[in-house]
Parts: sequence; C-alpha cells; structure tokens
Amino acid sequence: MTPLFSLLAGALALSACGGVSGTTITLYNGQHVETTDALVAAFEKSHPGIHVLVRSDSENTLDAQIVEEGPRSPADVFFAENSPALEYLQDRGLLAPLPRDVLAATPSRFNSPTGRWVGVTARVSVMVYDPATIPRTKLPTSILALAESRYRGLLGLAPSETDFQPIVTAVVRAVGRARALAWLEGLKRNAAGHLYASNEALTLAVNRGAVGLAVIDQYYWYRLRATLGTGAMHSALAPFAPRDPGYVVDVSGAGVLASSHHRSAAGALVRFLVSRAGQEIIARSDSFEYPIASGVVTAQPETPFAALQPNPITIAQLGTGSTAVALLREAQLL
Repeated sequence: MTPLFSLLAGALALSACGGVSGTTITLYNGQHVETTDALVAAFEKSHPGIHVLVRSDSENTLDAQIVEEGPRSPADVFFAENSPALEYLQDRGLLAPLPRDVLAATPSRFNSPTGRWVGVTARVSVMVYDPATIPRTKLPTSILALAESRYRGLLGLAPSETDFQPIVTAVVRAVGRARALAWLEGLKRNAAGHLYASNEALTLAVNRGAVGLAVIDQYYWYRLRATLGTGAMHSALAPFAPRDPGYVVDVSGAGVLASSHHRSAAGALVRFLVSRAGQEIIARSDSFEYPIASGVVTAQPETPFAALQPNPITIAQLGTGSTAVALLREAQLL
C-alpha cells in the first residue's frame, strides 16, 4: 500500500467508522489540566453520546506509557503540551492518520508533517526577570549569552520541563552539538542553587526576587498574574531578538491512537479541539495559550501571535526532542 493510499484509507476509517452514541473514550492528557477540563466539558455538552475519561500526567510519562502499552493501550486520544511528544509516538507508528478537514483547521506549519496529529495551541519562549535585581537594559538579546559569567547567580532553570527541550533543539541547530553542550554547561554553572522542578515554581521564584531571570513560555507569567493580581507582580517579560534560538514557538497538539477501538468518537474530540468552538474556549480562557486553528485569535491582553518574530525552526526540525534530551543528560541537567 502506498503512503498516500494508506493515509487516505486511515483518514476515511477515522471519520467513518461506527456510531459513537453511548461511547466512552480515554484521553491521555499531557496538557495543563484546567485547559483540558474546559475543552472536555464543552465537547461532552455538544456531543452528549460521548463521555471522555481524562488521565493526566506529564507528556513524557504518558509517551512512555503509550509505548509500553502498545496495541493494548486504553488511550484513544493523546493531547500533548509540545510537538516532540507527538512526533515520538508518530515515529513508532502509534498514531492514526487524521482526516483532511481536521488538519485543514490549523495552518500546516503547526501540524504533523505526515498528517498524524494536529496543532491545537501555541506558546512562545521569553525571558521573565526581576527588574529590582537586573534592569531590562542588562538583559541579553540572545539566549546564548545566558551562559556568560555575568549571569552567574542570577539565572534560574527548570531543565526537566519538556518546554525547555525545543529551545535546546533550536540552539543545537543554530550552533552545533558541541557548542550547545558547552552552553548548557554554562547555564548549569550560572543557575547553581536555582534549579526548579517546574516552570510554575521558576516563575514564582523570579516574581518574589529569589531569581533574577529565567526562560519560560509566556503563559506561565500571565497565569501567575491572573492568580496573584497585577499589584503582586514584581516581574516582567522580555523577548529575545527576532529569530534567536531562544525565541521558539512551541505547539501543543492532539492525535488519535492507531490502537483506538473508538476512532470515530476519538476523531470527534480532536475535531472539536481545532473547531471554532474549541478554539474560542482557548482564546477566552485563563490558559493564556494562543489558539492557532480555525482563524481564532486570543482575546487575552498579550502580544498578538501574528506579531511574534520567532526562530524559524520547523516542527520537523524540532523532531522528537531526542537530541535535546541526550544533551541535557550529558550536561547532568536531567
């Protein structure tokens, strides 16, 4: 069977197999729980014959679980925080082709190059900093400069966060593996004593003055502001220079498991995520992620997605993140 015929046949099966009334599907959710809960609640309301059982964990934990479970996996849909997690499953033949109309809801540059998952939301990496510790004029324009000794004791890191891996991949692509490893070792020296388990904890540490600056996805800061209130924010955001390897758009996406016994219902959930109704929920929620499908733009007061000037690294170039993980381990940051 040719790849094109296989893709079309799989998509047809996904869109046309069986009825969905009274069906329960399982969503493996690597996304933030509050975003997913709002989407699932709206989906179930609009599809009363389908119930969604949500199993949430970190996307790398769920990835490994799906691979271990193989064709016996109870998962029907995987909703990942970053594209490498989906590419990892795709490379192992564990995701089903999606129908063309689902893929067409999102600009193709944010989708699987082989049509097996679709982009749902996006975030962008930025610096968060404490102006009382380091003025904006002293911030670097490139993420590569954060390895310099002048930032020793000022930098904080959350290296185990999967959000950090696309940045490492972009740095490798920009300067090569050897220089990227030296850069990571520099970050480790500069962040000694300021390593955090999550971007939430890292953002909070910058806001309370325990850390001078850090690199996060923008939505963590906006979520903290929504929680604490504007008056309690003692930190600010700043971008790297346009196209810098530290200025990366991360795509969150969803795909249907090839092993799913409920592909029609699973496909309906993925279709909802990229529909106008699903994207409007994202646009108006406190997730502060960018909707990227069905022409919807964020309603939140943040830099418009169209105004961003990120590094041009593609979904295919970000790949599975394996090079980034290997380098982080070599630098003993994982």
